[in-house]
Amino acid sequence: MLQCLASFLYKGDRQSKRMFEENIITEMADSQVANIVNEILLQTWTHELMKVEAVEEAFSSFLVHKPEQENERLSMYQKKLCSILTTLNPDLQESSIRQYLTLTAVLTNKYKMKQLLTLLENLVNTNILQARMLCDCILTNEKLIYQNADFWIECFSLIRRIIGGVDYKGVREIMKGCREKAHSLPVSLNSSTMPQLKALYNVIEYIFDRNASLLPAYFIVTEIQKDYPDNNHWPHWQLAKLLTSFVESTKPCAQMVSIIGHSNMLPVVEFSGFADHLVNPWRLDPTTLKFSLKGNLPYDDELLKPQIGLIRHVLQQPYSRDMMCSMLGLQKQHKQQCIALEDQLVELMILPMEKSEQENDEDEMSPTHWCWLHLSSQVIYLILIGFASFPNIVMGLHNKLVGHDMKKGRDHLMWVLLQFISGSIQRHPLSNFIPIIKLHELLYPEKDPLPVPDYSKAHCTHQMAVVCIWMHLLKKAETEHKTMTMPPNLKVQYDFLQHLMTSNNIPTLGSDYRIALLCNAYSTNQEYYARPMGIIIETLFGNQKPLPNGSTTAPLPTVPLSMCILDSLTLHCKMSLIHSIVTHVAKLAQNKTNIPGNNMMSPALVETYSRLLVYTEIESLGIKGFINQLLPNVFKSHAWGILHDLLDMFSYRIHHVQPHYRVQLLSNIHSLAAYPQANQTQLQLCFESTALRLITSLGSSGVQLQMSRVVSEPKSLVSSESEELNRVLVLTLARGIHMAGAGSDGAAVKELLTTIMTNTPHMWSQHTLQCFPPVLVEFFNQISAQKENKQLLKKSVEEEYRKWTSMANDNDIISHFSVPGTPLFLCLLWKMIFETNRINPIAFKILERIGARALSAHLRKFCDYLVFEVTDPAGGPHIYKCVDAINDIIWKYNIVTIDRLVLCLVLRPNPDGNESQVSLYIIQLLLLHGFELRNRVQDFVKENSPEHWKQNNWYEKHLAFQRKYPEKFTPEEASGAYGAPIPVYLSNVCLRLIPVFDIVVHRHLEIHQVAKYLEQLLEHLGYLYKFHDRPITFLYNTLHYYEKKLRDKPLLKRKLVGAVLGALKDVRPAGWAATETLQNFLANTEYDNTTWVPDLNYYLSLVNRMVDTMMGNSHFPNTDWRFNEYPNPSAHALYVTCVELMSLPVAPNYVGNSLLDVITKGFVVIPTTKLQLWINAIGLIMAALPDPYWTVLHERLLELTTSSEMIEWTYPYSPFQLFNLATTSDAMLENKYSLTLACAHAIWYHAGAGQIMQVPIFVKEKLAVEIHTETQMLFLCHMVGPFLQRFNSDLPRTVMDITITLYELLAHIDKSQTHLQYMDPICDLLYHIKYMFVGDTLKNEVENVIRKLRPALQMRLRFITHLNVEQINTA
Repeated sequence: MLQCLASFLYKGDRQSKRMFEENIITEMADSQVANIVNEILLQTWTHELMKVEAVEEAFSSFLVHKPEQENERLSMYQKKLCSILTTLNPDLQESSIRQYLTLTAVLTNKYKMKQLLTLLENLVNTNILQARMLCDCILTNEKLIYQNADFWIECFSLIRRIIGGVDYKGVREIMKGCREKAHSLPVSLNSSTMPQLKALYNVIEYIFDRNASLLPAYFIVTEIQKDYPDNNHWPHWQLAKLLTSFVESTKPCAQMVSIIGHSNMLPVVEFSGFADHLVNPWRLDPTTLKFSLKGNLPYDDELLKPQIGLIRHVLQQPYSRDMMCSMLGLQKQHKQQCIALEDQLVELMILPMEKSEQENDEDEMSPTHWCWLHLSSQVIYLILIGFASFPNIVMGLHNKLVGHDMKKGRDHLMWVLLQFISGSIQRHPLSNFIPIIKLHELLYPEKDPLPVPDYSKAHCTHQMAVVCIWMHLLKKAETEHKTMTMPPNLKVQYDFLQHLMTSNNIPTLGSDYRIALLCNAYSTNQEYYARPMGIIIETLFGNQKPLPNGSTTAPLPTVPLSMCILDSLTLHCKMSLIHSIVTHVAKLAQNKTNIPGNNMMSPALVETYSRLLVYTEIESLGIKGFINQLLPNVFKSHAWGILHDLLDMFSYRIHHVQPHYRVQLLSNIHSLAAYPQANQTQLQLCFESTALRLITSLGSSGVQLQMSRVVSEPKSLVSSESEELNRVLVLTLARGIHMAGAGSDGAAVKELLTTIMTNTPHMWSQHTLQCFPPVLVEFFNQISAQKENKQLLKKSVEEEYRKWTSMANDNDIISHFSVPGTPLFLCLLWKMIFETNRINPIAFKILERIGARALSAHLRKFCDYLVFEVTDPAGGPHIYKCVDAINDIIWKYNIVTIDRLVLCLVLRPNPDGNESQVSLYIIQLLLLHGFELRNRVQDFVKENSPEHWKQNNWYEKHLAFQRKYPEKFTPEEASGAYGAPIPVYLSNVCLRLIPVFDIVVHRHLEIHQVAKYLEQLLEHLGYLYKFHDRPITFLYNTLHYYEKKLRDKPLLKRKLVGAVLGALKDVRPAGWAATETLQNFLANTEYDNTTWVPDLNYYLSLVNRMVDTMMGNSHFPNTDWRFNEYPNPSAHALYVTCVELMSLPVAPNYVGNSLLDVITKGFVVIPTTKLQLWINAIGLIMAALPDPYWTVLHERLLELTTSSEMIEWTYPYSPFQLFNLATTSDAMLENKYSLTLACAHAIWYHAGAGQIMQVPIFVKEKLAVEIHTETQMLFLCHMVGPFLQRFNSDLPRTVMDITITLYELLAHIDKSQTHLQYMDPICDLLYHIKYMFVGDTLKNEVENVIRKLRPALQMRLRFITHLNVEQINTA
């Protein structure tokens, strides 16, 4: 046995082993301890090891032990043990210790056991053994069980004494081991097991001791949260309080990084999409619908729950599918089923079913009507894209509806399900649709047949949706050779449809909805479907049968299908119809016949096609097919008339198109414009007008979304030769950056601007440049564009005019003045008219030679020349004569259209401010002096309505207008080289002028001296805004971008807002935008009423309207959101509210403070349960306003931070209590801090990239310098902590700057305050920042700070810089 143990304990060479054996034997002593030590070293498990000498045992009661001798012997064996273990390698050392512990564990003498374990402790203290290794050996020893009480207690006491020498990673493992051992303790403890628990408890308590700082508290709470997630299992009850108390101690840190009311925040869903940084705050886990929170901190329960309210709110909004997919991280290319989404869809379909029960059957346009339209679109999209399963949704509905009797809602539900079934049943097996039978049996329990509804009402299509579903099921069963029978309660309706289809007298379209019913029922039955669909197609295409002479038998149809009819058709029918239309148009485009009408789209077809494009569920066939397939095919066929109509349709009929489609079309138009065959005046005007609308319609978020794509393809947005379009693009970019911030897209912006300047070099007037954001100003200041020399220009024109008058040979004249490179011919024409009141017919031949595209360069020179001529000091009559000559060019000779001339003139750069004023004066005279334009505008506005989707006679009125005011695009004297005029269905000079007029208004706002000109223009032409497709957006953009210019011009603001809103008063219902209070202010123009200062009640009512609308109780009249400038009531409410606030005749900071007062003072009248919703609304509104409105928040925060109460904290409550809105609300405590913080969080949460980046600057430059106390620093941490994640995603460097600021403040406060009460929460936050954001990137910077802090802080923060305890104690 001696040989074996020696071999076990020492695996060196034979000589060393022999010496080891001899040393052990010769050094054996008489005492019991000596025996035990030597026996443990030499023997294994024999009982003889523990025997006591017989004499000692016999006289044990009479022996006197000498402690000094005993200590001496222990010391001797300590040295021997030390000498043995120092020669062993780590693995052998560990196995020896495990053996040592196992033998010690079987001792029954507690005193001797303690001595043996003390030997190990001494080995640790003398660095012979690693504390981590010894603790691991103890915790993994199989003898460490609570029944072995003495060994358990002594071992955990030993761990408690030596754990200080373990590194923090080891301490974390020891803590895990201790918690595992705790699970072995019995639930019921008695006096015999309490000491064991106490020994274990002491170890864990010591690890949790923040003063000892064995392990970062951040790690401890992470481990606890990991071990006990979702409260699904528990620690031993005796440890529960200890663990709970520790987790509670980190709640202040969780509070500092939590957004107040995060779970009640709701977004406004925009149509134009969201950039990533705007979606990030709303991201949810697609499986659990929970927020993705950083770290395992004990966040508030509301933040850890599934965010059902948020996802439902988004799903309920029209046009929300892109945001919803971004929120859940769902990608179209990955057909990933989302069960959570299915559940919410089911719930959302049941809600309107319940509401339908309370509605009147007569009200066909009830609130739930729009809800069902939207829901059917959502359901179809989500199922088709693979995010939801149709059988799952149907079974979910069945399970939820058991026990409910919903006679009205059931028809609407079946209509939604019919949409999907009719379009997909042919591509999927019948088994996928069997669950619908079960749902039918539940919802339609009637034994008697259901009657045929009144088919003169649109509602009949919903009431007969269930029988249509069954007809599709029967047809599918027939193709699969299966047997199914129509349910008896649907027999009457089924027979009605069968009779209607087989009858010779099939109804016509328009009188009722029977054709729609037949299409819906038979869309999968090709034998019958062609008949009803053929009737619909004939009403659009006309009778296609040609006469013997080749012409069509009847004029082209002009009456489109109404929206009611289209809404009554199923998805499958609409897809079939749009496919027929696209096929027909492509066929027309290929028809090269010269017979009038044979290659023209009918007006009815154009209107109907545009209406079909609003259905987002058929996007691939709709807008995507329109841009990617139809337009290129039409262009390839050189069918210019069809192309013109399609572009007009896009400009004047389609309201909601995603930005990437707009940019794609813009890129296509730029390519088309350069095509030689398209060099025709009317076509080039159409290209320019469409491109102008596409560029100006890009919202600020749309501009941002495109920046990421511009770097790789800058040419997609930039015109190769149109300086005007590129200038408008720069203006749109300036607005986008001003309103939303450039964010991290600075390189993309410069890339785009460089491309623009390469294609069309130009400069900007100083008044325009002053309004640009800094990034654009910096770019254009570095560009040295050549300035126009007006004297030289005049001299050149005079010289060319002399040549014109002196040359006699027509051919010489034509060849000289047609030469490219001298674009002065329009100047000559003007001078010709000015001098002689006529134009030589030769000029028209020259114009033909120049061509429509090249004429743009002549137009630019002409505009520059005009400004010089008018500034010539010849007096008033001279100016009017100049303008009369221009009017002749426009209206008499049809050389240039007024919209094109005004656009060019208003965008010309004028380095001299006086020249800019002259330019605007010329524009005013062109628009107002003379009757041509004013008469057209007055008649057009008077006779027409912008609500085209409600009309069936737009074309008749348009034709009447064209007959009265025929629009010509070529001089009458010109030859046929210009090409035949293209028939136009949708556009005219009035509509083309609207986006140009917007730019004219903006130029006037840049120069304060011309305010009177603008007022006159608005007074005489403002009613044109009746046809603006985005009037509120125009006002919002204008008031936002020119806030500085308009700040001290309340009368001009009132005039502008009044003109735009007033133009719509006849076509919009009362209360559609402005509140009654503002309407009264706008209407009262008789005197200078700019002293009106709204009180707090006004702001309360305004915010209340926003809150109610967000919650689904809209204050606005019902409207068809598919044709509105905003996609849903919440978006509409937000922007009309912002326009109203910016229209007020008070300073921005006053408005901003009043909005904050709605919460900080008005909370007393706000229901407690809705307070957070009000705060969310304030955040939305203020984040959408210009900086001077919302930066008053920074002043409020600074004021609170520097207040005497904050510096000298005298409250009986802790800062964490008073900074917590839930606590202050529930306990009715002082709430100025919590309410202001809540407002700050809401505003910053909804803020754009440019706004949120101002926060770190404010913190560093304004706030940090004022912070001198611990409480102030905690207030700052509550401000910036929740937005570290946002800063990190937008601009990572910002988080580093804030972190350094926090350390510097901590160092400053450490020196200025003797006692730090909240060092633990602050340290927890610093660890959170390290492990979640900055890592070791700031190690060097913060180490210098930490080394200078007081020892207590150094101990807590030592793991950030890896300081050891000895260094701290030495310091």
